[in-house]
Amino acid sequence: MIILDTSAVLALASGHRKLQRVADNAAASPFRHLQVPALCLLQAETEDEGAGDAALALPGIDVVPLDTVASVTVARMVRGGFGGPDICHALYVALPSPHRPTMDLILTDRADLYPPGTVTVDIDDERLDD
Repeated sequence: MIILDTSAVLALASGHRKLQRVADNAAASPFRHLQVPALCLLQAETEDEGAGDAALALPGIDVVPLDTVASVTVARMVRGGFGGPDICHALYVALPSPHRPTMDLILTDRADLYPPGTVTVDIDDERLDD
C-alpha cells in the first residue's frame, strides 16, 4: 500500500503533478488505492481549508479511520516522541500487521520527520514519473 501523509495530501490538493498521476493510477487499479490516515487528512484540512475536500474528491483515495486500538497506539507513539498525531497515525498505518507482513511506504515531502527505518518516498522522486 501507499500512504499519503499530511504533506502529500496538501501537495495533492494543490495540484502536484506527480501525485495527481499516482492518484489517477490508483483510481484505475482494481486492487490498490492510496491510503490517507484520518489524522493526516485532519491536519491537512487544518493547515489549508479545502485540502481535505480536494483529497476526498479523488476516487483512488481511501481514508484509514482512527479506531479504538489505533487511537491508543498512536497516543503512545506521540508520547514516545515519534512525532505529532498525524505523523504517528501515518506510521501506525504503515506498520506491518498479521494480514500485511511488510511495512508500507509513505509518500511525503518531510521524510526527516519519520524515525530511521521508516520506508518513505519523496513526493518529487523521479520514480513517480513512470
